[in-house]
Amino acid sequence: MTLKFYNSITKKKEVFKPLVEGHVNMYVCGPTVYDHPHIGHAKSYVSYDVIVRYLRYLGYKVCYVQNITDVGHLTDNADAGDDKILARAQRERLEPAALVEIYTRSYFEDMDALNNLRPDISPRATAHIPEQIELIEKLIGKGYAYVSNGSVYFEVNKFREYGKLSGRKQEDLEAGARIEINPEKRNPNDFALWKKAETAHIMRWKSPWGEGFPGWHLECSAMSMKYLGESLDIHGGGIENMFPHHECEIAQSEAANDMTFVRYWIHNNMVTVNGQKMGKSLGNFVTLKDAFKKYHPLTIRFFILSTHYRNPLDFSNEALDAADKGLKRLFNTIKRVRLQIDEAANGKTPALVYEKLEEHKKAFLSAMDEDINTSGAIAVLFDLSKEVNALLDSNEEVGKKCLEDINSLYQELGGGILGIVPVRKELKAEKWQGIEDDFSEGDKSALKEVMEVLIDTRNQLRKEKLFKLSDFIRDKLAEIGIILKDTPDVTLWKKIR
Repeated sequence: MTLKFYNSITKKKEVFKPLVEGHVNMYVCGPTVYDHPHIGHAKSYVSYDVIVRYLRYLGYKVCYVQNITDVGHLTDNADAGDDKILARAQRERLEPAALVEIYTRSYFEDMDALNNLRPDISPRATAHIPEQIELIEKLIGKGYAYVSNGSVYFEVNKFREYGKLSGRKQEDLEAGARIEINPEKRNPNDFALWKKAETAHIMRWKSPWGEGFPGWHLECSAMSMKYLGESLDIHGGGIENMFPHHECEIAQSEAANDMTFVRYWIHNNMVTVNGQKMGKSLGNFVTLKDAFKKYHPLTIRFFILSTHYRNPLDFSNEALDAADKGLKRLFNTIKRVRLQIDEAANGKTPALVYEKLEEHKKAFLSAMDEDINTSGAIAVLFDLSKEVNALLDSNEEVGKKCLEDINSLYQELGGGILGIVPVRKELKAEKWQGIEDDFSEGDKSALKEVMEVLIDTRNQLRKEKLFKLSDFIRDKLAEIGIILKDTPDVTLWKKIR
């Protein structure tokens, strides 16, 4: 098995080979911290979290850098439009630095809840102004940038490969398509490396060209090269950043260093609402904090991973409800295994069981090797659960060691790689007690009678070898949190939620 990534710059899947064997340098564009993160942010950062997890699973030593944009730059082509951090700070009557702290903490709280691993380095743009100024000076010295009225612009015509990532040719780029033509520029497509700060602009720094602030694209080049070197193995980000952000990163970085900036460009697709991109500017976003009020964070994570990272993900309550049911169904099988571990004897388990476990593991890893196909990997976990449930429903003896190995496989694949399966102490086994104490006596009596009827019906179906129907009853009960345990003499049941 060989790991492949779809490389956005070559437009094809390629076998992954890092620059230095055994080591991976990976940079992902982080959030601009002026509001709480939403589902769209989760789509991006859960996707890259799984990529980091899988690379480490394969034995690579990964240095994962994800920046925090706290500089208050202008975001329409990097040199026009609203300063979102400054505008929000003024609205909330806060210093920009105070606003940034609030929403940076909020971002990490939500990423932790989603079970994302923290990046190895989370550099802030405002802490790297000297590095950005140094990069600008280098570009001016090499003739790729020019000073105009206190601002500095990258001259796109000087970099002949501009457009090689997005596929846009310079001659096809329409002047002023997104913004009004700026008289400071030699060419409408030139982008700002440094922007002169007007009188009212609070976030400003001294530079050789006067007081100002760095352009949108500059920070990622400066910070990624500072911590990962002049050529990166992987650069990730949302597909909406391919142009102009990543295109401009390539131009300024390769112009400065005369070498390939990124070897593998990876882009995740967007979250949509009724086919339209979810975004704060469109007013159709759902913050993660609001989503967590109704759904467990792992349900959100499972929902995201159920679709390939390069495909759009359409958000709806119905889709999240379905994800919630699916994840609970998976958890119920894992709970069955963990419950029986405590009670199982140290018996032998047929070799065929281990052969099937190995087959499922290979299928899971094969899906992950094919451009991190998490939806295919999740499908393998459900196929595994069917086998496990059939094993637990059979009269075959299952030894404690085998149950522990099944649990370890769930933990290794669903936990360590996908991050959707909690460790055993967080999804711990409970004693079989029939029903839980939050039922009234009337509810308990009625539930007992209904369960007796269902169990008798299922046992009769099994006697008649109508296993599909008997399994259907078991699976439907599992979906609502009732799991069954077949013993040689009787079928036990427990409501686990």
